[in-house]
Amino acid sequence: MKHRIIFAVLMSFTLSLIISAWITYVNIGMHPDFVRFWMNAWALAWPAAGIISFIAGPFLHSLAYKIANKI
Repeated sequence: MKHRIIFAVLMSFTLSLIISAWITYVNIGMHPDFVRFWMNAWALAWPAAGIISFIAGPFLHSLAYKIANKI
């Protein structure tokens, strides 16, 4: 369980940080307040991503394993 929690935290942190930066950039470009807007978006995205990673992670890991074995 400890591994699952640590993985969910690290994966959600990384994905939400990168995706929120990209979406913020696409929406407003390199605005002078880009970092402030990005951090605001990331602060909202990370908790959601963490919960989704924790809940969906085991199922998606199992699904990926099954798909990989078939190809």
